[in-house]
Amino acid sequence: MVFSSSAAVYGNATALPIGEDAPKHPENPYGESKLIVEQMLRWYDTCHGLRSVSLRYFNAAGATDDGEVGEDFAQSTNLVPVLMKAVLGKRPPLEILGTDYPTRDGSAVRDYIHVEDLATGHVRAVEYLERGGATTAINLGTSQGSSVWEIVRAAEAVIGGPVPYVESPRRAGDAVELYADISRARELLGWEPVRGIAEIMDSEWKWRQRRPGGFVGAVN
Repeated sequence: MVFSSSAAVYGNATALPIGEDAPKHPENPYGESKLIVEQMLRWYDTCHGLRSVSLRYFNAAGATDDGEVGEDFAQSTNLVPVLMKAVLGKRPPLEILGTDYPTRDGSAVRDYIHVEDLATGHVRAVEYLERGGATTAINLGTSQGSSVWEIVRAAEAVIGGPVPYVESPRRAGDAVELYADISRARELLGWEPVRGIAEIMDSEWKWRQRRPGGFVGAVN
């Protein structure tokens, strides 16, 4: 079995990059629920021999390379789709939550992974289990963090215009910097990402242009 888990199981990590054996301190019910299911899967393997891989996604983003399938426009609160909604005038300007973090440009840093690379990671996890691989948890990220300002600039390069934004204070509880250690994915799955922020933004922009209303209102 392959389970879609999340880096939310770690909470605010104290060491970088974040390896799979890092302390688990979920900050919200979502992360707690993922951690509980991971434990259930380990128990089920012990009791019944059902092996599994829990894939801990970092910040999934982007759309299929052809722009045909993407994230539901109306539901997402993640940075990339929220940014695109601001660009298209479907919401107020993007809030940059914190510009005084101790990072290279003052904004928070996260590990953004393209959804196509995530899909490939799932295939590799199935192949790992077919080879007799043991139950485990594996990070899927890029091992490289991108700041909020870097995401904004990458979007502007793709759309050819400015991203409307306002600078706001930090949000309580937000971590300064989070990114994955993906050495286990390389070792066990033979996997690593092949797309970066530019590809994430390009595919997301194609998706938004093709389906400006999300899954409703396709532009043929």
